Amino acid sequence: MPLAVYILGLGIFTQGTSEFMLSGLLPNLADDLGVSISDAGLLISAFAIGMVVGAPLLAFATLTWPRRTALVALQAVFIAAHIAGALAPGYGFLFATRVVSALAYAGFWGVAVATAVTLVPANAKGKAVAVVASGLTLATIIGVPAGTVLSQFAGWRAAFWGVAVLTLISLACSVFAVPGGRGPAEETRTARAELRAMARPQLWLSYAVTAFSFGAVIVTFSYLAALLTDVTGLTEGWVPVLLALFGVGGLLGMVIGGRTAEAFPIRTLALGTGVLAAASALLAVLAENTVVTVALIFVLGMAGYVTNPILQSRVFVVAPGAPTLVGATNTAAFNVGNTLAPALGGLAIDAGFGLASVAWVGAALAAAGLLGTLWAGRLQYGTRPAHLVGVRMR
Repeated sequence: MPLAVYILGLGIFTQGTSEFMLSGLLPNLADDLGVSISDAGLLISAFAIGMVVGAPLLAFATLTWPRRTALVALQAVFIAAHIAGALAPGYGFLFATRVVSALAYAGFWGVAVATAVTLVPANAKGKAVAVVASGLTLATIIGVPAGTVLSQFAGWRAAFWGVAVLTLISLACSVFAVPGGRGPAEETRTARAELRAMARPQLWLSYAVTAFSFGAVIVTFSYLAALLTDVTGLTEGWVPVLLALFGVGGLLGMVIGGRTAEAFPIRTLALGTGVLAAASALLAVLAENTVVTVALIFVLGMAGYVTNPILQSRVFVVAPGAPTLVGATNTAAFNVGNTLAPALGGLAIDAGFGLASVAWVGAALAAAGLLGTLWAGRLQYGTRPAHLVGVRMR
């Protein structure tokens, strides 16, 4: 695998840490800014909104740029927004910096994935996407718990400064590792051609499955710190440990998904969303049981991320003529789930159903993702059950 692919994964790691670190910062951040937990949770939705808008918009705007130039520029904007966030005087200003950060991060995601798949042969695209996306999983294992610990000792603003510094390092690595200029395929790439290539129903069904599946993961993860302390009864010191456990499960799921992305896409998606629905429902019922909750956190991470390489790489197979826009729109789809799910979880909490109710929301979203996966399998492979579960995505 080319070094540049790993550097792209590093960029996702540094920025992905910011995407999810608020799950561990919510209690302290809410107290400091004088807002409720559910209002603080909307900062996660604000980031997701920026990604929904930013992914296709910035991919379109930078379509004719050399990819290294686009990657460096987007990281520079991300760094500036995090410095502003660290200095934010109040909730409203911080909300705005989260949206700007997400716009830049979304553009980076779209360009990074499109760049990675052009650097490897056709039979390695799924693995390349898995390497890039694993940066996000490592962010949940290392970055998010580290940000939580840092915030507990030095305040939530220190976590923002940390992300800015790490992203600056990633930017410098991108300058040296990612090829400059535009290749022959990029010279002929036009917005009109990519838009035409996206006009496929299977592609948009894949986007729907992406939104439901990732929403099912993020709704529980967003409120996990509060659930662990208020429902399970653990102390704050255990929160970083269990966030890391979730990430370990996610990394294992990512490895498995990367290995099965080419051969068994529908089977892996169906198994992942099915286990995610069941584990979420069990957590909703048994969140007060410490041992069961710890085990389910690991399962949620694994089931939630085993689908990620397939969801990321499948769109390039379904619509190969739009390598930049299909990946960027898929990033937007991930963040439709990332936007709506925490908001739905907040509504469930505000309605008086308790913190554990967010897991019921996750179970419902995962079930919707499972139905969409089965529909996609039927459209792709027809009515033959054997083909539904075990045919290559060709």
